[in-house]
Amino acid sequence: MLNYTLLHREKEDSRFDFEYYLNVHMPRSIELLSNAKGFVKVSVEKGVELQEYNIASNYVAMCHYYFETIEDFLNAFMPHAEELQGDIKNYTDIEPTIQINEVKITA
Repeated sequence: MLNYTLLHREKEDSRFDFEYYLNVHMPRSIELLSNAKGFVKVSVEKGVELQEYNIASNYVAMCHYYFETIEDFLNAFMPHAEELQGDIKNYTDIEPTIQINEVKITA
């Protein structure tokens, strides 16, 4: 199984609209990709800061798509890439970093 991750790094004076991301962008993304061959799951994480423990988050948000193969992900994503990537400007001005991982252990 592969994990296709989008990382939105915390940056001073950047914008990330979680309300829009969680209520508009991600539901549409899930609608378009979740019925595709090889889709396993998707998760979204919001970075938190724990000031009382002096712990800062490096990332505002992370989105993880799990597919059986990278080909399955690309076949699901590419027909909708223009729509989904075009929507990024509606929730952030942070250019995401993409990380592809081979999942070795999951519980």
